[in-house]
Amino acid sequence: QVQLVESGGGLVQAGGSLRLSCTISGVTFRRYTMGWFRLAPGKEREFVAAIGWIGIARYGDSVRGRFTASRDNRKNTVYLQMNSLKPEDTAVYYCAGDPGSGYDAWGQGTQVIVSS
Repeated sequence: QVQLVESGGGLVQAGGSLRLSCTISGVTFRRYTMGWFRLAPGKEREFVAAIGWIGIARYGDSVRGRFTASRDNRKNTVYLQMNSLKPEDTAVYYCAGDPGSGYDAWGQGTQVIVSS
């Protein structure tokens, strides 16, 4: 059974930093591109970042240059380092796994609140 567990959310002031973690189990990790998405009240789900097996990452326009995705393939874990946080980054952040056919495994989400 595939399971993703996220952690690291919380409350931070604007300009601050947080690091999210997501550990996936029940899969062959090297086959998975891991993504981060976020959902804010009243908005559609937004792509944040994705990172492949060899560590090449891509980012959504709104976070590029501030957020950094990484992965530890020994630990089946991905990270999202979020710097220079803004109030508009407030959302529930989800990690998801894509085995090549689309994101079909999702975590429970972790809340990030950025105060102004």
